[in-house]
Amino acid sequence: MSRGSRIRAEFVAAWHAFLRRRTAVFFTFFFPAIIVVIFGALVGTQPTGGGLFAEPDGYYIAGYLAVVVLFTPLSRVGSTVARYRAGSRFEKVATTPLRRWEWLLAQSLVNVVVIGAAATLLLVLTVVVTGTTVPVAPATLLLLPFVAFGVILFCGLGATIGRLAGSQDGVIAASNAVALPLLFLSETFVTPELLPAWFRPALAFSPLTYVARGIRAVTYADATAAILPNLLAAAVLAAAFFAIGAASVPRTD
Repeated sequence: MSRGSRIRAEFVAAWHAFLRRRTAVFFTFFFPAIIVVIFGALVGTQPTGGGLFAEPDGYYIAGYLAVVVLFTPLSRVGSTVARYRAGSRFEKVATTPLRRWEWLLAQSLVNVVVIGAAATLLLVLTVVVTGTTVPVAPATLLLLPFVAFGVILFCGLGATIGRLAGSQDGVIAASNAVALPLLFLSETFVTPELLPAWFRPALAFSPLTYVARGIRAVTYADATAAILPNLLAAAVLAAAFFAIGAASVPRTD
């Protein structure tokens, strides 16, 4: 069996495994939609009003998309690794030609498809609910690689968490402990100006920062961040975290 065939077979298996978990399918799309409804419609933004959510609606598109790009890969891949370990399934995988990085790549590609669809629906919902507009230009298509790189990045981190955590419950707890600080300290919902001056340089150490900056640069007309430097940073971080995640995938249980 060729490498492409192995990855394709694992992709199909992972895809059907996702569809069979109806609760996971529901919350993959429902949770970020609730975030948009709560903050976009009920809370609303108050431009020039000061404080949190003081930017125009378009500024927070990156934050809404960051929710699904961050949380879903961490929990899904981390839980999958923990579930495989609990069921001794890596023992069986070790008897096949499928390599660890191929397994993680197939899992990551499933997440890219799922989260890409969720991000698209989320973007449409944001435009409908908040009434904001998204620039229509060739550069807007770069939203796709930013989302893809973000998903692959956090799939790698999720695999590492799945290896280190002792159970699926441990994965969920560890994922939330990692994701919640990143969500609010990566130029998503909290602008750098609202943070202490001494802390702002630390934003550069969050991998989500570059994804959020890039998404904002292609979806928000008044964005100040450059597109290509953030795209390059997101690509490099995705490759690095994927390599670490692949090395973390257990050979056996």
